[in-house]
Amino acid sequence: MISKTVDHLADAVAGIEDGATVMVGGFGLAGHPVALIDALREQGASELTIVSNNAGNGDTGLAALLKAGRVKKVICSFPRQVDSWVFDELYRAGAVQLEIVPQGNLAERIRAAGAGIGAFYTPTGVGTLIAEGKEQRTIDGRDFLLEYPLHADYALVSALAADRWGNLVYRKTGRNFGPIMAAAARTTIVQVDQVVPLGALDPEAVVTPGIFVDRVVAVGERPWLHDGVFVGAEAAS
Repeated sequence: MISKTVDHLADAVAGIEDGATVMVGGFGLAGHPVALIDALREQGASELTIVSNNAGNGDTGLAALLKAGRVKKVICSFPRQVDSWVFDELYRAGAVQLEIVPQGNLAERIRAAGAGIGAFYTPTGVGTLIAEGKEQRTIDGRDFLLEYPLHADYALVSALAADRWGNLVYRKTGRNFGPIMAAAARTTIVQVDQVVPLGALDPEAVVTPGIFVDRVVAVGERPWLHDGVFVGAEAAS
């Protein structure tokens, strides 16, 4: 019987090694896989390269992982926000490296990795510090930079629900980077509110097929029976 579910968060993050590149889903706190990040912090892997939209909020989740000294480098679009004091302090002290990638480029580099695209040209960043060291080409009178895919060893993703095959549905803005990160990583680990029986997910609502998912852990069951996610009350049983 195919089942990608694991019983414990520790099992979900087992095997993540020192020096791994880890994609972390979320747009700010929306879709942020806090339970998995906390489990990774407890697991102890260090010298990590984190690929995420942000560089942590407050003192929890990714910020807590940074504060624990587990992160060597952050690749992100928005390292500084009103509550990014952990990253700010580490960066100013030279304790963490930073690669800034414009958000559209970040999303497309991740998507390109999952789609098997070798590289792509984009106008974003031309004439700025982001262009330093990159190939530039003029196409139809407009300048473009060559950008390469972003691959990862692991992706930590938060979704609303999954079945045991790993098919995922998301809730509204919690979807953000999850689908493209799931396709771009060698191993995709997902926290969900609930694991439901096979057939309980509306096929039209499945965004990430189970082929892209390796491990699923339920972190809190809630009877999500609205928004067309499930087909009936039996889905909560």
